[in-house]
Amino acid sequence: MDASLSPSPFDHQKTQNAEPKKSFITSLITLRSNHFKEDTYFVTELKPAEQKSLQELKEKLSASSSSSKASSMWGVPLLGGDDKADVILLKFLRARDFKVADSLRMLEKCLEWREEFKTEKLTEEDLGFKDLEGKVAYMRGYDKEGHPVCYNAYGVFKEKDMYERVFGDEEKLNKFLRWRVQVLERGVKMLHFKPGGVNSIIQVTDLKDMPKRELRVASNQILSLFQDNYPEMVATKIFINVPWYFSVIYSMFSPFLTHRTKSKFVMSKEGNAAETLYKFIRPEDIPVQYGGLSRPTDSQNGPPKPASEFSIKGGEKVNIQIEGIEGGATITWDIVVGGWDLEYSAEFVPNAEESYAIVVEKPKKMKASDEAVCNSFTTVEAGKLILSVDNTLSRKKKVAAYRYTVRKSTTAV
Repeated sequence: MDASLSPSPFDHQKTQNAEPKKSFITSLITLRSNHFKEDTYFVTELKPAEQKSLQELKEKLSASSSSSKASSMWGVPLLGGDDKADVILLKFLRARDFKVADSLRMLEKCLEWREEFKTEKLTEEDLGFKDLEGKVAYMRGYDKEGHPVCYNAYGVFKEKDMYERVFGDEEKLNKFLRWRVQVLERGVKMLHFKPGGVNSIIQVTDLKDMPKRELRVASNQILSLFQDNYPEMVATKIFINVPWYFSVIYSMFSPFLTHRTKSKFVMSKEGNAAETLYKFIRPEDIPVQYGGLSRPTDSQNGPPKPASEFSIKGGEKVNIQIEGIEGGATITWDIVVGGWDLEYSAEFVPNAEESYAIVVEKPKKMKASDEAVCNSFTTVEAGKLILSVDNTLSRKKKVAAYRYTVRKSTTAV
């Protein structure tokens, strides 16, 4: 029998420690100040001129020769006259500022490309990149608003052998591009295409160790493919582990970006991945390498078990007390602190006064690169488990999360 106990109060122990001052880079690379307002795709909420553009696009598409070649996208008939078709058509209109001629041209080119690329059958193909799944580009979980999340990390290609194997010639590059589109297609198929529903994804791009010069050709082609054929499919673009020089580059081209485009960007400096991602995604859906609790094998066990979030201020020690554990029960827990760099320990304290506390995990200095701890302990007598995270030597506030289940004994104790 599984039982999830309600979270116990935290025991916060503080020491006097001044808060760190913000550096130039910290203040320059911040979360977006103007949150992107995603379209609802309700036709009734469109301006009269936008409603007129939508109707004109439908009429022109119906008269177009392209409509006979491929009349649907992602299983949605574009001329079916339903809400789903309106959502897709509005994406193309929004991408071209509701200019009907430009939107139709973009849509027709996209239909032709999808037919040539054979995208409808792409998600089932085995392209031979199993070793890159879960590392380079992959769908994992949802954000707090229900958007599917796509993670991108190209740091593995800093190794020459890996780079040559994937991008060594044009044929290999084209195969990789096809695989990268496959990942996106899987994400798009998770969307509702329904007014008021989830109609876009979240992209998280890890810039750590990314070999920019070597990947310039591949990056440009991926960007071009996505911009031309997947309009308004991304609600938020989160860049993590952003190097200091990227902020300077961004400040140079930022004036040339539209307000709508910039409002989708979130940039977080190196070392702040967990702090940033926790604002958008629940910890049980964030990969362990970014300070979350999600592991690739978790999907085999059904939906992830919810986690409790908490924060640890600089100069503070937090004790999480999990009480009410019966004798003979087995408690299993996960715990993580974003960018650890602190001390962690666990002990079991029996209820009986004559019993001694049991050290379950000795105090251990956790490195910044350490992933979530997952452990279990079977009790002999009733008591409580105390998980301790000691941040007294740091001045930095950190985000954290934990979860646990208790399996009661099937035999009398």
